[in-house]
Amino acid sequence: MTSHNGRRVVITGIGLVSPLGTGIEENWTSLMEGRSGIGPITRFDAGPFSTRIAGEVKNYNAEDYIPRKELRKMDPFLRFALVAAGLAFDDSQLKISPDLAPRAGVILGCGLGGLLTIEESHKLLMEVGPKKVSPFFIPMIIGNMAPGLISIYHGAKGPNLSIQTACAAGTHAVGEAFNMVRNGVSDIMITGGVESTITTLAVAGFNAMRALSTRNDEPEKASRPFDRDRDGFVLGEGAAILILEEASRAVERGAKIYAEVIGFGASGDAFHMAAPAPEGEGAARCMQTALDDAGIAPAQVDYINAHGTSTDLNDKYETQAIKTVFREHAWKVAVSSTKSMTGHLLGAAGGVEAAYTALTIDRQMIPPTINYEYPDPDCDLDYVPNQPRKADVTVAISNSFGFGGTNGTLVFRKWTGQ
Repeated sequence: MTSHNGRRVVITGIGLVSPLGTGIEENWTSLMEGRSGIGPITRFDAGPFSTRIAGEVKNYNAEDYIPRKELRKMDPFLRFALVAAGLAFDDSQLKISPDLAPRAGVILGCGLGGLLTIEESHKLLMEVGPKKVSPFFIPMIIGNMAPGLISIYHGAKGPNLSIQTACAAGTHAVGEAFNMVRNGVSDIMITGGVESTITTLAVAGFNAMRALSTRNDEPEKASRPFDRDRDGFVLGEGAAILILEEASRAVERGAKIYAEVIGFGASGDAFHMAAPAPEGEGAARCMQTALDDAGIAPAQVDYINAHGTSTDLNDKYETQAIKTVFREHAWKVAVSSTKSMTGHLLGAAGGVEAAYTALTIDRQMIPPTINYEYPDPDCDLDYVPNQPRKADVTVAISNSFGFGGTNGTLVFRKWTGQ
């Protein structure tokens, strides 16, 4: 099968900065060991908050990819994006030459941008005065600076866009990048998602919504998608960058191909600011649209990387949406939520989970849903509980659903060259 206009799209590079580690191997080892990246918040005194845990990025060196003098001009989310991009370029062995530059673009998803810089700068403004606000304040906080800096650092002169659709942003970014390559707008797209919002204001805001887990005494067990005792999501941070290439070009240069991207779907719930539509109606339409776009029947899907946030309604309604689309195959397809280990990376989640799904296909191992202890009658599918599973994974999908009722689904397939 071929994509639109006969152009096929493959993933040739992956860069990861997450609570599970930096780079592919650290992330994959953590996934296969079922190791949680969630622990006590260390960025600020979380004592007054009802939630005192998060999935923080630890032990990464931004100076490997960013000159030291530039670091002070960058909010943490920009550093995450550039490090992940550097890792992806190293992995893909891609060099953007001057003649290729106009055919190489960047699309990145981000939810809230430079929230830490906003908080710190506002404090300076209030306590000291306007002259203390940095001249780099605006460039440090705007979401589109992440793809902007990636294009500057790597010489990509094609389309340059930022997508800000909350928790679906990373998935939407990969999907739109995929469309640009298969439709002939670009030959290479650098895409994914980034987020860094483990801050006082973000935690206070999500606590006010009662969205976060308060399992503070057992942080590694706090994110428990589809489990009966789930009590909210856990805030995470990080970035994932994928290099998408037109397939014949990737084959010609001898690139490693992790997986082929074959479909993308998006939908809107038109229901509520924060709650998903009842019975996952919007999510079901999104998955069906993606499968139709890929030309794939539900029974051909081997694995679903679920949105699986560890919140009551999301997990219940995503399960119902899978049943709506997959019918009797719903109980045969493997479903897991890697958020059980990473927490919820908001705008970065879709990028990270797209990378994990591609690696699942490449390595033929399905990551588990950890912390699955108590079955929920409303969540009765095969969630790959607690242990990774070796499996033949030819086709997989990845779901992301965001505030405002915005949904995205990506479809991936094992690359065979046929």
